[in-house]
Amino acid sequence: MDTIFALASAPGKSGVAVIRVSGPLATKACIDLTGGLPDPRVASLRLIKNRKDQRLDEGLVLWFPQKQSFTGEDVVEFQTHGSSAVVSVILRELSGIEGLRGAEPGEFTRRALENERLDLAQVEGLADLIEAETEAQRRQALRVLSGDLGKRADTWRQDLIRTAALLEATIDFADEDVPVDVRPEVTDLLGKTRMALFKEAKGVESAERVRTGFEVAILGAPNTGKSTLLNTLAGREAAITSEIAGTTRDVIEVRMDLGGLPVTLLDTAGLRETEDKVENIGITRARDRANHADLRVFLRESEQVELPREIEIRDGDIVLLAKADLRGNSSGGVSGLTGEGVDDLVTRITNTLAERAGLTGIATRERHRVAIEKTIAALDEAARQLELGEDRTDIAAEELRSGVRALDALVGRVDVENILDEIFSSFCIGK
Repeated sequence: MDTIFALASAPGKSGVAVIRVSGPLATKACIDLTGGLPDPRVASLRLIKNRKDQRLDEGLVLWFPQKQSFTGEDVVEFQTHGSSAVVSVILRELSGIEGLRGAEPGEFTRRALENERLDLAQVEGLADLIEAETEAQRRQALRVLSGDLGKRADTWRQDLIRTAALLEATIDFADEDVPVDVRPEVTDLLGKTRMALFKEAKGVESAERVRTGFEVAILGAPNTGKSTLLNTLAGREAAITSEIAGTTRDVIEVRMDLGGLPVTLLDTAGLRETEDKVENIGITRARDRANHADLRVFLRESEQVELPREIEIRDGDIVLLAKADLRGNSSGGVSGLTGEGVDDLVTRITNTLAERAGLTGIATRERHRVAIEKTIAALDEAARQLELGEDRTDIAAEELRSGVRALDALVGRVDVENILDEIFSSFCIGK
């Protein structure tokens, strides 16, 4: 296997740069550049020199022996001064060592997967942690990276293997008296495992929203203050505002952090009947985004104004009177112009989305949901076969084996080659 190297810290000027080397020749690279190996997992201050014994830099060197490193291979890290010139000359020196090559995006993490230092779910958690922008995303990614999903999958897997073994025992002793009736234990294990799987699958949608972001659409007729409200929430002029009806023609998006949750606010075209073809396109887009949004804020001129019939009101949606600054001391209103009611609106949005985020489990991706639901389907079919009679026991046992294979796909033991390239393409070089 090749030995790979890369800059693991951000490119450009910095106080410290980290250059990582992983593979069978990592220790040779360390000896060539520094004259020896430091003690395992202990930082050592060393002069870094080229093959002509010319000084390149001085920095800390760490050696992580095989099986004690992130990748499961010998890893050496050079912590150097973070100038572009220093980094370039050291990378050039490493490239001159036979058997070393520059790493591809995500290759260090891929080796950690191949060497069973991480399972696939943990790799996805690491990718999410790198991309995390909010506190909720960080916490969720860390739960996945810690291996909690893999631990749960192992528990479910062991229960299914135990259940299949019990059933197969009745097949093996079909012509004899089996000393113990296994049906109660089989029924208990199937029920317990199915309930845990169902609960985990139910939380995937909310977990995905924490990972990718919630969408909150601001809706209403033209000139109800939607764009002004968006600008106030964003703290900048994100949308054009004017007294001319139909100014907003497209969906305008603003990314925000609300209570640690990633939220995208959507300013939409005013909903009305119009002959303007371009405005009609904007209204169609507004309706489409509203139907797919996680939460909608409806602004209306008065309580007598009907809400748009083509958009069904859902639990949690917020309906407010627009332009509260023109209404005196009215309650239940909001004004983007003066800020009246904005804090209350932000609190309501945050609390509603936080409640939904609280429903999340450890599974965070559509791939996880599919694997879990395949397992549930296998359990349901196994239970159905058992209800049909003892002569279907062998079919039920095979269905349970199918459930085990679905769980193996969840953590990357099988059937994942087609998604590995997609996952690792999101990683930077050096990770």
